[in-house]
Amino acid sequence: MFAKKLLQISKSFTVNQRSIAKFRYNWYNEGIQYPGFKYYPRHESFKDNPYEPSKLFRISRLTPLKGLSKWEKDILQGFGLLGKKNDYAIVKNIPENNARLWKVKHLVEILPITFPDGFPKESDRTYLTERGQLRIIKTIQPIEKQLQLTEEFSKLPERMDGDTLRRNLRRKWNTSYESVL
Repeated sequence: MFAKKLLQISKSFTVNQRSIAKFRYNWYNEGIQYPGFKYYPRHESFKDNPYEPSKLFRISRLTPLKGLSKWEKDILQGFGLLGKKNDYAIVKNIPENNARLWKVKHLVEILPITFPDGFPKESDRTYLTERGQLRIIKTIQPIEKQLQLTEEFSKLPERMDGDTLRRNLRRKWNTSYESVL
């Protein structure tokens, strides 16, 4: 049946020739071209949702290295993922890296890094969660008003000094009840 359809397409073409490949389906005009790779959607009505792309990716290896081809190992080595399985790497979201990640997407987990606390400054201390969130560690700063009040309190003459407190507490300890004197 398939051969009959091919004969209907080209009258001069015979079925027993080896040039059947010239009637293969042409995929060149289909798919969505992204920088570095081409995506073929399942449905023709597919449209990307609008989103803000992240600047960085957190990638981690999912599969063992045994049985991988040399070019896959070379790509993973370029990302620095040949060590332990729990290691991760931070990669820029640029077309060159996206093209390499597309080739090994079945071997790695790719998480976009988000900044829920805002973009960090140079002086900020940060940590990266397993879900790809870059959190900022807040630094504790002294409160100027509280420091001023502490200094004023230490200079008050009505304040009890250490000797008075020690004598009073020793007397309470010895009598085991609070005295009025």
